[in-house]
Amino acid sequence: MARRGLDRLDGRMLHLLRERPRAGLLEVARQLGVARGTLQARLDRLTASGVVTGYGPDIDVAALGHAVQAFTTFEVDQPARETIAARLRAVPQILEAHVVTGSGDIWCRIAGTSNQHVQQVIDHVLEVPGVRRSATVIALSAVIPYRVQPLVDAVAGAPAQAGDAAADWG
Repeated sequence: MARRGLDRLDGRMLHLLRERPRAGLLEVARQLGVARGTLQARLDRLTASGVVTGYGPDIDVAALGHAVQAFTTFEVDQPARETIAARLRAVPQILEAHVVTGSGDIWCRIAGTSNQHVQQVIDHVLEVPGVRRSATVIALSAVIPYRVQPLVDAVAGAPAQAGDAAADWG
């Protein structure tokens, strides 16, 4: 996929919108020192190009009662991969799934209410024709929760923060 063009104003706008998602565009425009129309046009451009993909609230699955997170790889019969993917989409406890290289074929992040619940989800997936075996690790804690802002800042050319080791990765 081609790199999407972001400048520093785009980066600052996205930072403020992620930091304060309930702020109105007029307030964000005022904080950035630009016209509301300029901000709206930039946001529309980023949405149309696929950079901005949603505006919904972030959800904490642990607060929903699904405090156990597991990362599971499934080895699958390659011709059945699309059918298997469709079946995975029907399992609400599968938060995301990716086709990967390496020893597994499909990597899933699973949320469960307990270790036993995660096992039930895995057993359910193993019943799908074409799924051969699985390997699972249970997450103990999140050292870095899902984030995108540091990447947005790097792409937009935002100045690195003091002590930011990632600035050297460019």
